[in-house]
Amino acid sequence: MSSPAVAAHQFSEDQAEAWDRVAEMLLGAGIDIEEGGLTPDAPGKASVLALTGKAGSGKTMLLAGLTRALTEAGVDIVSGDYEGKRRKDRRTLAVLAPTNKAASVLRSRGVPATTIHRILYTPVYDPEYEKIAEWLAGSGDRPSVEGLTDQALDRAKAFYEQVKSIPGALAAAGLRGSDFILGWKRREDPLDVGFVDEASMLDERQFEDLREIFPTLVLFGDPAQLAPVGQSGEMVFDKLPSGRRLHLHRVHRQAEDNPILDLAHALGDEALQFETFEQMVADAARRDDRVVWSERVDAGLMARSPALVWRNQTRVRLIQAFRAAYGAPADALLPGEPLICDGIELPLKHRKKRIDLEARGLIKGAQVIYLGPGNKPGFSRLHVMGAEDPRVSAASIIKIELPDEEEPFIPYAARMGAAFLHGAAVTIHKAQGSQWEEVQVFAPDLFVAARTGRSEAGIPLWKRLAYVAITRAEKRLHWVVRNRLARPALPLTTDDLPRSAAPLSLDATDAEV
Repeated sequence: MSSPAVAAHQFSEDQAEAWDRVAEMLLGAGIDIEEGGLTPDAPGKASVLALTGKAGSGKTMLLAGLTRALTEAGVDIVSGDYEGKRRKDRRTLAVLAPTNKAASVLRSRGVPATTIHRILYTPVYDPEYEKIAEWLAGSGDRPSVEGLTDQALDRAKAFYEQVKSIPGALAAAGLRGSDFILGWKRREDPLDVGFVDEASMLDERQFEDLREIFPTLVLFGDPAQLAPVGQSGEMVFDKLPSGRRLHLHRVHRQAEDNPILDLAHALGDEALQFETFEQMVADAARRDDRVVWSERVDAGLMARSPALVWRNQTRVRLIQAFRAAYGAPADALLPGEPLICDGIELPLKHRKKRIDLEARGLIKGAQVIYLGPGNKPGFSRLHVMGAEDPRVSAASIIKIELPDEEEPFIPYAARMGAAFLHGAAVTIHKAQGSQWEEVQVFAPDLFVAARTGRSEAGIPLWKRLAYVAITRAEKRLHWVVRNRLARPALPLTTDDLPRSAAPLSLDATDAEV
């Protein structure tokens, strides 16, 4: 079976088979992507399908093509920033990723992705401003709102016609997120179709949450990556029946071979030893500048692209070297220092505040740049990397770990709020789902992993670590072979960070969370 959307791509045989399987699944749910028709409230059974493949096998191309086909068939994309009133004739799709960074990678490729948290929890709009949202979304008349001029409404309309973001349009009208969003609530109504990228990162709880929301769920994942901690090397799609899993075997190349992908796929050789692989890296570096054999970690790169390590002690020592190289004081952060969200430290009675922070992108593993102190003690102004609305100000607990010290130093601490670790270096586990243009892999750690002889799901651990680390690099891979740090050529800055047109933030108000 072929459709215009398929014809637009040069699909391989296994991709075409996967397309047909998804098309058949969607047809059972009342969505015909071949002929472009919808059947409201089709009584299809709940169904899950996993499409797996290694880096370069075309999973993202397939996801993007399916998303376009669903949109052309009349399915509405749900982004998580606003939803209109539920209609019987409405069919919905959400494209999801576990982290802001993973979602931003998809958005950079034209796929309107959001995070799982932004779909699990939906915003509660002020009723007055919801009239504007309904008008912008095409389900209401032009409103008259006290305090907003016709010119402000025109600006909102013009913005929305260019960028389909309700918060962005309201910001263009001069409103802040705290003006029109009263809070966040757990989703009550199910959606129709969910596409989940980086599904290897899902844990059992997230998977069950998604199955409650989406009767039709398609998982896109890489079985060669690292499984979530605590799942014994098994991923959620491994437990699906074999008939619900399709694997993309063919690796698609660009016009010129990609040396980074070549190295990643070389790790599939069962006989390959670490020393032989490292020689392959050296050979690739001599042939192609997209692979760099480096004697030192580059501190300048660490400010925006963390050095990837295996051992925690390596991570802490590299962070301390990074801070020393920039002359950071022991008792404070410099604007521009990178952080990693380590979770939300709030008691259960503050569940609504937790949802508020998570909805703004402060979920575990989120990459953040410190901008400066907030207007209240314990608050920090932050830029959430990859978030659609990145600037926030929130109660923060920032921990700077020290070598050979059990307790971290805490330069900023609210009573409760979002907790952060330094982000100049991260473990390869935490890097899953993210990509950067340039990535530094700390090879001495992988050598140690190889020497331990440890395996995960029958594969040597060092190979899994190397595969994940290498495939985080979009354009250039730096293979660091010495425990040394090159000093930065320029001071830290925040000038390189884009400002959002729609700050859904606590930035102006520092409302306590």
